[in-house]
Amino acid sequence: MDSLNQALIDCVRAAGGSKVVGPALWPEKMADAAQRLLLDCLNEDRPAHLTPEQMAFVFSMAKQRGFHGGIGYLLSSLGYAPTVPLEPKDEAGELMRQVIEGQRSLSEKIDRLNKLQPSLRAVA
Repeated sequence: MDSLNQALIDCVRAAGGSKVVGPALWPEKMADAAQRLLLDCLNEDRPAHLTPEQMAFVFSMAKQRGFHGGIGYLLSSLGYAPTVPLEPKDEAGELMRQVIEGQRSLSEKIDRLNKLQPSLRAVA
């Protein structure tokens, strides 16, 4: 991919095409009007463009279909190393680990506070 626009076009294709992505971006519009607006946004000769949030939405739709070219283009163009997508089950496991660690840390702090309580009462 040689441009952000091309990355977006590839993501739209991977996400099911403009007939799928357009109505997902603009559910308040009729499907054909949403498709035409998306095609205008992807045409570099037209004044219409996607917002950053809409671009992220298109990248996310493509990711759900297993295509990561959009974010890959951004990373490459900004000089970042390629990354590996986080699978939902991996994210859930990481969140669970953080919750367990947080509970353990909180329990340790409560124990320390309980041990300090008698000495704090003696000072007061």
